[in-house]
Amino acid sequence: TRYFVDHRKVRVVGGRGGDGGHSFYSEPRKIFGGPDGGNGGDGGHVILKADRQMKSLSSVLPFYQGSHGERGGRKNCYGANGTYVYVKVPVGTLVKEDGEVVADLTQHGEEYVAAYGGAGGKGNRFFLSNENRAPMLFTPGEPGQERVLHLELKTTAHAGLVGFPNAGKSSLLRAISRAKPAVAAYPFTTLNPHVGIVHYQDYEQVAVADIPGLIKGAHQNRGLGMAFLRHIERCRFLLYVVDLSVSQPWIQLQDLKYELEQYKKGLSERPCVVIGNKIDLAQSRINLPLLKEQIDERVIALSALTGDNLEELFSHLRELYDTYVKTEQA
Repeated sequence: TRYFVDHRKVRVVGGRGGDGGHSFYSEPRKIFGGPDGGNGGDGGHVILKADRQMKSLSSVLPFYQGSHGERGGRKNCYGANGTYVYVKVPVGTLVKEDGEVVADLTQHGEEYVAAYGGAGGKGNRFFLSNENRAPMLFTPGEPGQERVLHLELKTTAHAGLVGFPNAGKSSLLRAISRAKPAVAAYPFTTLNPHVGIVHYQDYEQVAVADIPGLIKGAHQNRGLGMAFLRHIERCRFLLYVVDLSVSQPWIQLQDLKYELEQYKKGLSERPCVVIGNKIDLAQSRINLPLLKEQIDERVIALSALTGDNLEELFSHLRELYDTYVKTEQA
C-alpha cells in the first residue's frame, strides 16, 4: 500500500567521473607512436523532475546516485558519460537544503539538478607538448557532488476548502468535481489532501483542494496539526466550509481564521467566500440569517448532499478565479 507522504529526506550523489587513459600507440613500423590515452567520461547527474501524475512523495527513495563515467581508452577513445538519474516528484514540491529553499517545482516537466556528476579525468594524450613528447601523467576522475535534501510537498490548487471535521468538505468536492474523497459520518474521514478539477463550459479549469479538517490548536500541532496546514499556503483563495446545523456557526469561522493566522501571518486575509453547508436541515435554515448578521463576508448557503444552490458557488468560484488571473497578468 502506498501511503500519502508529503515529507522526504533524500541523499543524492552525482556519479564519479571516469579516470583518464594511460597508453602509448604502437604498431609495426610505428613503434613510437606517442601517447593515445583518451579522457574519462563525466559522471551522471541526479535530477528531480516534476510530474503531474505523481500525487505523493511515497515513491521517492532515501538515496540516489548517478552512474559513473567510463575510463578513457586506447587510441584516443573518450570514456562514455554516465547516464542521468531522474527522480519523479509531484508538482508543488519544495526542495530545501539546510533549511533554505533551493528549488520550487511548480510546473509539469520542470527540472532541478540535485547533484552534479564529477568531471572526467584527462588522459596522457592531453598532456602532450613540445617539451614532453611522452607524458606519463594522467588524472583521475572527480567525485560527484553529494547533498542531503529535504523534499516538502505543498498541494498546488487555486482554491482550498477549509473547515472543521465533518463540515462537509469532502461531500462538496465530490459534488463539484470528479474527485472521490472518502465520506463518512465520523471526524477525520479525510487523511490526505485531495484535489478536484471544476470544469466550465469555456474549457477553463479551476483546481479545488480538500484540506483535511482543522481543529482548535492545529497551529500547535493538535489533531492532524501542521501536517496539512502547509497545503493551504499555495491556495490563492479560500472557501470556508461552515456547518450551518450547529449552534453559533460563526464561531467556527472565527476559529478557522485564528488558526490560519497563527500558522502564517496574512493567510486568513486572502480572498475568500463562506459556504454554509447542510442547508437542507431545518436548524440550518434558522441559523443562516444569524450567520449573515455576524460576519461581513459573502455567504453561499448550499447542500452538498442534495446539490441545492451549487450554481451560485460555481459562478462565484469563477469570479474569484478570473480576479486572480487578472492580478497575475497585471
